[in-house]
Amino acid sequence: MLQARLKHSLPGFSLDVAFECRPGISVLYGPARSGKSLILQLLTGLATPTAGRVMLDDSILFDGETQVNLAPRLRRCGLVTPLFPHLTVTENLAFAAHGLPARERARRIKETLDQLELTGAANRLPAALTGNEPLRAALARALIRTPRLLLLDEPAHGLAPAHRQELYSILRSLEGVPILLATADLESSAEAAQSLLVLERGRLLQTGPTRQVLDHPASADAARLLGLHFLLPAEILALDPGRQTSRLRCLDAELTGPYYPGHLLGDRVTLCLLPSALRALPRSATPAANQLPLSLESIAERTQTVVLHFAEGVAVEIPRPAFEPLRTTREWLVELPPAALSIL
Repeated sequence: MLQARLKHSLPGFSLDVAFECRPGISVLYGPARSGKSLILQLLTGLATPTAGRVMLDDSILFDGETQVNLAPRLRRCGLVTPLFPHLTVTENLAFAAHGLPARERARRIKETLDQLELTGAANRLPAALTGNEPLRAALARALIRTPRLLLLDEPAHGLAPAHRQELYSILRSLEGVPILLATADLESSAEAAQSLLVLERGRLLQTGPTRQVLDHPASADAARLLGLHFLLPAEILALDPGRQTSRLRCLDAELTGPYYPGHLLGDRVTLCLLPSALRALPRSATPAANQLPLSLESIAERTQTVVLHFAEGVAVEIPRPAFEPLRTTREWLVELPPAALSIL
């Protein structure tokens, strides 16, 4: 297991994070210039933290207080980087395995080529590789010395969906190895992640199991960065702990919600709503409880679903087959089920 506390200062940027990575795939998600690549460099020893501590299993890789700072070659961290263009795949692997006994080096090269299904490309230069062979070869080079930690920086960038799925399948097969995958593309990587670390401007906004983080953002900043929810201001009008219900004012309407322990009457809160948890209905009668008449402003077509964007920033995601009969509808009601009314 990786345990890291990292502090680092650069002109105009400060990094201060603490996290753990267990065996399996952890995704480090954040926009450009949030510090993702810097974290990978600090873990591998290619850059030195200003302060902190990095432990991998029972080994201390870095400790600012005791001045421990292992050289990159001693850390057994595999960083996936582009291949050397003037060397064949086999020569790239041999370079990474330099220092091993000749017989051991040859054995590992053969086993790694077989594992990554690269035997047929072994004697080709990187420029002659096709599909996702360059990525698999780069991954093979990072794995040749059986690393205790595998690090990848935007590995799926530019990959076709089929090649991306193949990459994640390979990573999932690496049992017992913590894998930290840095990316700005949440949609293509979250499906493979067991845990998710949300990073912005050098700070971790939230960490945890992927589904928990995606479904329950810990803050408005995390929700905005994840981009899966929309936020609405609301006021608590009533709380009934006996019935486990509440009343909220939102968009000039009263809504019934679940009971919110730890809150008081009059508290101003932020509703964090998942578009797929709401319902959009043709407006044909007086709105019922938790139904709001809203103007449809735009439609976003997706592969399997349609997202309806209404006034006030409200969005509803519905399956495409359910939307097709309603495509010409002009007047809508948006229903906000009580169970969907999470607050921050």
